[in-house]
Amino acid sequence: MPPIRLWLGITSAVAKPPNAFTLENVDLTLLERPLFYIGGHYVTFLGLIAFAAFLAAGFIVARILQSPAIRRFLSRFKIDNNLTAILTTLLSLAALIFFIVSAINAAGIPLYWNAPLPGVTLSLLQIFLLIALLIGVFWLSSRTKRFLFNRFLSRSGLDRALQHAIAQIVGYIVLIVGILIVLDNAGIHLGALTVFAGAVGVGVGFGLQNIASNFISGLVILAERPITLGDRVEVAGIAGQVERIRARSTVIRTNDNIMMIVPNTKFIDSPVTNWTYTDRRVRFRIPVGVAYGSDIAKVRDLLLAVGRENPNTLQEPAPGVFLKKFGDNSIDFELVVWSSEMSARPSRYRSDLNFAIVEKFLEAKIEMPFPQRDLHIRSGTLKVENVTEQETTKRRESADASSDMRSAD
Repeated sequence: MPPIRLWLGITSAVAKPPNAFTLENVDLTLLERPLFYIGGHYVTFLGLIAFAAFLAAGFIVARILQSPAIRRFLSRFKIDNNLTAILTTLLSLAALIFFIVSAINAAGIPLYWNAPLPGVTLSLLQIFLLIALLIGVFWLSSRTKRFLFNRFLSRSGLDRALQHAIAQIVGYIVLIVGILIVLDNAGIHLGALTVFAGAVGVGVGFGLQNIASNFISGLVILAERPITLGDRVEVAGIAGQVERIRARSTVIRTNDNIMMIVPNTKFIDSPVTNWTYTDRRVRFRIPVGVAYGSDIAKVRDLLLAVGRENPNTLQEPAPGVFLKKFGDNSIDFELVVWSSEMSARPSRYRSDLNFAIVEKFLEAKIEMPFPQRDLHIRSGTLKVENVTEQETTKRRESADASSDMRSAD
């Protein structure tokens, strides 16, 4: 018996291949007994418990990394909201992958961090490092744009829109150069991407044509500056103020406080109305009609008074009044005023002027016209009957009674 005990102790201490497992190994506990084999490695009940624990921890950590508390912590570093969302998502995915790999190792199936993945020359550790460096490049590009626009260029005396264009272009350069450096240091040489670049070129010619066109249009907008931040524009049926010029699209805020995302190609291949391109002063034309027989000199004075009394009207150029034409039912005037503040709210400005015109005309008893038509009878006779109020009431009652009888039938 002692030799048998010694042999059992030796066999329990020496690592045996999976196919050497026998019922004679009585020293193994229930938790250490293999349940099944995967890839030549056996998985025990204890390994399954460790796998579940690591997997649960991974989901918990990933959920914590996407919590509002982490977002508030990252916002202290003055990171953009979009970049913060991307960063928390990547961190949660990285944490989940880390715990999944650790769970697989704990289950008894070895996955080495430094070993190259099948079909890829990069290991898991290198992939995590690559993702971290790419996040750093995006953060550096964002910080560079913010620093140039808010601090460095703000004291240069350049136009604010030109400062924004310079900051955007420099940010794109930092992003592209940083990505190339990171890929080269990760062992992904640009020469190896020749085939991929050819495939991308074919994709740009087909599926990615619109994206590439919008990106190039964005660069043209930043270089030529047909529109800048704060401009009041109208394009493709959309009117509003330019809030942001991005690589692929431009954000326009309408007077209803709605953000409209307009592709950059619309500003290149479509007519664009820029109310504030070179001069913020805008001329407004207000059509007004008065009845025939009105004192036109008085009408002119009242319209000029309305233009001058509005606080948003410029005194130079001075308001003017034109007699446009003699219409079918009215004498048509046009009030012409200039404003530099109300180009962002033209409807409100026109409404204020129209309200003031109505008030002035009511005070001066100037008649506002309405459509009228003259009836000429060329032949025959037209019988005109004078009906008193009492006869009108009787006719109405009889008509109501006949309608009630028809409804009863």
